[in-house]
Amino acid sequence: MILELKKRIITSIFLLSLLFLMFSYSLVLIISSTVIGLISWIEFYGLISKIFKKNDTKSQIIRFLYKLSSLLYLSGLVFIIITSTLTNLNLYFVLIYSTLVAIMSDIGGLVVGKIFKGKKLSKISPNKTISGSLGSFIFSIILAPFFLKYFENYNILTIILFTVIISLASQLGDLLISLLKRKANVKDTSDLLPGHGGVLDRIDGILLAIPMGLLIFST
Repeated sequence: MILELKKRIITSIFLLSLLFLMFSYSLVLIISSTVIGLISWIEFYGLISKIFKKNDTKSQIIRFLYKLSSLLYLSGLVFIIITSTLTNLNLYFVLIYSTLVAIMSDIGGLVVGKIFKGKKLSKISPNKTISGSLGSFIFSIILAPFFLKYFENYNILTIILFTVIISLASQLGDLLISLLKRKANVKDTSDLLPGHGGVLDRIDGILLAIPMGLLIFST
């Protein structure tokens, strides 16, 4: 238990350091986003292969469609992240904010859920509770005042509303991957990150949070 906790802490420090470097240096962002997108696609396809493991024509078609759609989605997301960061300062802040909202949602869900427990949120993921979901919203909203100066066109209430929407998208992304893992009968998408599982386990919420953030802040 202690060894696992140490692994989790060390990996968390590495991931946070990488995140900082990605948003500080363009080259790191380009390389890291591409590698993360590729690994996530491999892990996602691994889940789909376990779910639809028969070799009949129907399963092969389904695997191909999932493979193609996930590849297009992740490639598009990586392209948007890179181009937005390099060409538009406002979108750069949206990317950072959406990513941090997803991270704070994850932390809030874990901390508040562990403390208050209570009724389960869904059968999809037995460890997630309603109190944890509320904690996700609360923790993410804490970010709003600190980013108010970067979003001059919006008042604090609008930013809080956007934050709740992004947090909701993040939680849905988390549940989506949890559903796939449940159907594939696996605990983690891989064992690449000690103490955390796979890359997809760590960015499942971010995968929906970033597109949602870009969408609502662009309207």
